[in-house]
Amino acid sequence: MSPLRRWSALAVLALPVLLISIDMTVLGFAVPALTADLGPTSTELLWIVDIYSFLLAGLLVLMGNLGDRIGRRRLLVAGAAAFGCASLVAAFSTSAGMLIAARALLGLGGATLMPSTLALLRSVFPDPRERRLAVAIWAAAFSGGAALGPIIGGFLLEHAWWGSVFLVNAPVMVLLLVGAPLLLPESRNPRPGPFDALSAVLSIAGVLPLVYALKTAAHDGASAPVLGGLAAGGALLWAFVRRQRRLAEPLLDLRLFRYRAFTVAVATNLLTVFALLGLLFFLPQYLMLVLGMSPLVAGLWMLPLAGATVAGSLAAPWLARSLDLRWVIGGGTALAATGLAAGTLLGMDGDRVVLVVTGLLIGSGVGAAEALTNDVILTTAPPERAGAAASVSETAYEFGSAMGTAVLGTVGLSVYAAHLGAVDGVPAGDAEAARETLGGAAQVAAGLPPETAASLLAEAGQAFVSGMHVVLLVAALLAAGVAVQALVLLRGSRGPGAGTAADAHPAPATLAG
Repeated sequence: MSPLRRWSALAVLALPVLLISIDMTVLGFAVPALTADLGPTSTELLWIVDIYSFLLAGLLVLMGNLGDRIGRRRLLVAGAAAFGCASLVAAFSTSAGMLIAARALLGLGGATLMPSTLALLRSVFPDPRERRLAVAIWAAAFSGGAALGPIIGGFLLEHAWWGSVFLVNAPVMVLLLVGAPLLLPESRNPRPGPFDALSAVLSIAGVLPLVYALKTAAHDGASAPVLGGLAAGGALLWAFVRRQRRLAEPLLDLRLFRYRAFTVAVATNLLTVFALLGLLFFLPQYLMLVLGMSPLVAGLWMLPLAGATVAGSLAAPWLARSLDLRWVIGGGTALAATGLAAGTLLGMDGDRVVLVVTGLLIGSGVGAAEALTNDVILTTAPPERAGAAASVSETAYEFGSAMGTAVLGTVGLSVYAAHLGAVDGVPAGDAEAARETLGGAAQVAAGLPPETAASLLAEAGQAFVSGMHVVLLVAALLAAGVAVQALVLLRGSRGPGAGTAADAHPAPATLAG
């Protein structure tokens, strides 16, 4: 394959990842408008927001294995068609039920796209140095998309209706449907072995209640459904793991976790995204509800985070040419920890310098670390299991995202509720509603006399900042721990050209087209 075709293929593979990542964060800005238009119940609204990530997380392992069997390009094209159609249905939904169904189909399509794109990079870029740069660009698209979501959402919602946040997906999927057959080679496992249907059922049945429990915990705390979901999901995943150990051809090859670099890379992805989502849960609310910015302006103030994430991802392969991986990955997460700690300096005045520095440190650190951890995950696996390995990486992202929102969101909102005391002139019922969320406090304030409303908003803003500080401090300590883990456990891991565990798996993937 010529260099021009390889790098053109990378552009095709990066586009769906960028859109999927944007879709994870853009919907939050559209919720007020679609709520006013469609009138969903609170339960329906929860499903509109969460069903996408539920199905994405639950189907990743199965879809990664399916791509190894039937062909990763074939699965990518099928997923692109489903994702594009679902985007059109979501954009023009006329009821909450219709939008929930469309979001479910988006999750299904996303689950086919994510592992396929990363696994195909291994076939397109056989040279380790080129592949590392390609994976870094892929990671930049994923990480940058999460930060760009609020910016794009804010812009679209100031100029168009809420469905426009979904409509942007369709033309990109058309480009993918045209470009994939022309530029991407087919890649699959030449000896896939028998398909174990029970393993597929256990993987989905185990992940779904676990992700549901983590998402619900952000709203309800340690409720009975949360504890039941954790117990059911944990039991089913335990059964899944036991079955994988007994099968000659497992759905998920647990032997990959024998390689220390693979395990450390997966753990780093999960914990880094966990910390980052704690920030992304609170920062947009802080910018809009505490500092009073519009959605578009708030999104623009998140540009330093997005830009630094892309820059860190692209710089990582260059740094890894002369440094041990542990210094790049560990140094990146240490930089992110410093940025998270710096965020605790943000207050009611919203110091713009602190805001920019925080975004630059976190973005560059996370971008550098995740660019290389994805390369480690991909190159550690044998070529014929690239799709399954990629699905492990993406599942770690999804669990980290769900856990970050649930755990850190619950911690921050608990601190907020504890710090929001009684405000003179606010009825007891309204005060209780104000303690639920900062948005709830803003709604209560809208119906109060001006002086009382101003007092409530000031008290609520300060309480929210206190909760955000606790979350950022916890996230900073966690990121620092991840940095220490990488520095200690990745000792001796080198950049491109150095031997990796993948060398023990010389069997090539089947290439066609």
